[in-house]
Amino acid sequence: LGGGIFLRTDRAVTATRAFGAASRFGASTRGRKEEDAYHGREQLSDRVWRSVRPLQEGGSTERTDPEPGPTGDDPEPHPTSDDGIDRRALVTRHDVSLSEPDPLAPLTVGNGEFAFTADVTGLQTFPGFHDDGMPLHTQSHWGWHRIPPEEAYDLADAVATYEVDGRAVPYASETDTPAGEWLRANPHRLDLGRVGLDLRTADGDEASPGDLTDVDQTLDLWHGRLTSRFAVDGASVRVETVAHPETDAVAVRVESPLLGAERAGVRLAFPYGAPDWRGTADWSSPERHRTEMTTSPERDGTGAASSPERDGTGTADGATAAFERTLDETTYRVDVAHSAGDLAAADDPHEYRLFAPDADALELVVRFAEEDPGTPLPRFDETRRATADHWEAFWRRGGAVDLSGSDDPRWRELERRIVLSQYQTALNSAGSLPPQETGLVTNSWYGKFHLEMHWWHGVHFALWDRFDLLERSLSYYEDVFEDLPPAMLEAFGIESLSTIEGFLGAQVFNFVWLLGLGLYFAYVASGIVARDIETERM
Repeated sequence: LGGGIFLRTDRAVTATRAFGAASRFGASTRGRKEEDAYHGREQLSDRVWRSVRPLQEGGSTERTDPEPGPTGDDPEPHPTSDDGIDRRALVTRHDVSLSEPDPLAPLTVGNGEFAFTADVTGLQTFPGFHDDGMPLHTQSHWGWHRIPPEEAYDLADAVATYEVDGRAVPYASETDTPAGEWLRANPHRLDLGRVGLDLRTADGDEASPGDLTDVDQTLDLWHGRLTSRFAVDGASVRVETVAHPETDAVAVRVESPLLGAERAGVRLAFPYGAPDWRGTADWSSPERHRTEMTTSPERDGTGAASSPERDGTGTADGATAAFERTLDETTYRVDVAHSAGDLAAADDPHEYRLFAPDADALELVVRFAEEDPGTPLPRFDETRRATADHWEAFWRRGGAVDLSGSDDPRWRELERRIVLSQYQTALNSAGSLPPQETGLVTNSWYGKFHLEMHWWHGVHFALWDRFDLLERSLSYYEDVFEDLPPAMLEAFGIESLSTIEGFLGAQVFNFVWLLGLGLYFAYVASGIVARDIETERM
């Protein structure tokens, strides 16, 4: 953690041993006070100990209960856990806030398998504003697309030969040939759909980011909830956005007088797949894909609306719609439920608009799936509650590091990075496939993962004592086991990937190089820490 100080837990040690790692370093302040991870010292000095462990006896450091939430939620008490850390205070002091539109700072909600990235409105309202920054996408680990090739390409068509030590070695590196370009870009991760606001100014023009005033957006890390407030021509808009922890759905509540004036609604749109390094959507090829919509005007058990008595909006039971999507050989389904208004096709293909002229609040749930799940859509309030329970449980279990007792002014930034990294990797790197280097946010390497990312973005789950989040993607190795070369199976004595030999055999080169690199950095870092202690810089 920021310089080679590691404290361990027995369970984290057990998980790390399972991977055959040379170190036993966990990441929990429940570790033994006497243990030291640099130069074999017998115990941490008081100065270093204060920098990595919270104050446990009396007093606190900048820990205050939050004000009641925007929906009237009472502040929850902040009990300390068995490790003496006020975990909610630790997390919430690093909530992310924005006061103006920023093309480089969209915020994401998700569940590890699915992610929805939103702009300052809480939805994907201004995608063009983010074209030169961080894009707005809706992605999953299961959503992939392959553009039909112009001809039947073979891997041999992309192979170049290199001379190595007098030998001719083939390598699939010809990316500038038609075969190389197609094989590299396909399949690519798919943008499943865009959910944004349809905002209008008083003149009836489509609103732009510059038309927003009084912007106040907060990502509540403890509850996994994105709350966005702003105004258009003085009229307030408030949007809550959450992603369901167990189904790939985004749930939204919009409150604004602009709804009743039909100057605010919801826009739903679907693109074609894009074989692009950064983008995931092609909006210029409507003829290359199909969207088939069916609607149900009455509640059939799948609607998302809350009862008038419960939410105070006076809305009636909601309607539902289902969209069957076809992009070449890729098919998937989108289910939508809304508490008020009518969802209808817009003028542009694959685009739909929802307006609710008789409401001052609108709830919407949009679920994405490979096929019809055959289960009811959750309501907005059910999704909101499930999301809050999920993220609170996430933060209360596993390792935690509280640096607020440190005298070093850098503690807050280091702690912020620790907390936000845990959120980002749980959201982007805890799905059914090994982690991708840009997660579910954008499409570097066309969305494909590299297995070294398992070490960079996945193995830490075991060290934080959240091994189940790593286990979700380990089945990948079982799936590829039968394709390993017989020579490798024999050389490593691999009978099953449930053994450590099997796991290492599947990634032997990454394992050897990364282990060596990790040991080197640990050695260098421990020396730096020891020197800083001796010179009283730490």
